[in-house]
Amino acid sequence: MAVDTSPRTPTWTYVDGEWVSGNPPLIGPTSHAMWLGSTVFDGARWFDGIAPDLDEHCRRVNRSAVNMGMNPVMPAEEIERLAWEGVKKFDGKTAIYIKPMYWAEHGTPYSVVAADPESTRFALCLFEAPMHTAKPSSLTVSPFRRPSPEVAMTAAKTGSLYPNSGRMISEARARGFDNALALDLNGNVAETASSNIFMVKDGVVMTPIPNGTFLAGITRARIIGLLRQAGFEVREMTLTVKDFLDADEIFQTGNYSKVVPVTKLDARELQEGPVTRKALDLYMDWARQGNDA
Repeated sequence: MAVDTSPRTPTWTYVDGEWVSGNPPLIGPTSHAMWLGSTVFDGARWFDGIAPDLDEHCRRVNRSAVNMGMNPVMPAEEIERLAWEGVKKFDGKTAIYIKPMYWAEHGTPYSVVAADPESTRFALCLFEAPMHTAKPSSLTVSPFRRPSPEVAMTAAKTGSLYPNSGRMISEARARGFDNALALDLNGNVAETASSNIFMVKDGVVMTPIPNGTFLAGITRARIIGLLRQAGFEVREMTLTVKDFLDADEIFQTGNYSKVVPVTKLDARELQEGPVTRKALDLYMDWARQGNDA
């Protein structure tokens, strides 16, 4: 996903009880988040007057805070209310990224390394970000792996996991691909560097089973449910690179772009297929039925 967070991008942030335009300075050099990585966030989307699964994203950021040892100081319902309040500050012509965030200001009295839950802070940032739904993407198998729960905070959507994803993408881009197919430590497919992954073979939809090494996304779960309701067989299972190389279709799901067809995996060329198009149609039909403010 390409995100423009430059000063020219219309941005509003709610912090310490007020809305601030632009990119306010929030974290200092002694902040725990700055030097020890105690940040969590989530991301929802507003477009065409709707914000699909906004409530789920607000609840998940609070779960992430708990899993990172922080106090979720803002009820999920209040985050959702503030998000709709923030949306009204924009002109409504461009899609918006809705990003609730928590971080710790201090370490505990017994160890600066551990985040002090009583020092948790909250911010809600909204900025314009055009949708890239259905824009084809190319993938290459990354030489880097997704961590297991024993070695990283994989149960939270935390900023500390993203440098690994960043190097996957940078390495893939250097070889001419858009994104990277990430494996877990056992060598099975987990996700891409920035989204969940699906494949289709002989009409059956398959996606890696959650094993604690990747975030099983909200949009992923929504797509699984919608496809099953539409009569498709969807299997969550252990999948290998070979499985994906033999697939009839591959597509990605994620909050930022919803459904993205994969048209190349290393040397294998693919076409955007009918199941991928159906997944996007089902999602957009669901999103536009009773999901506005």
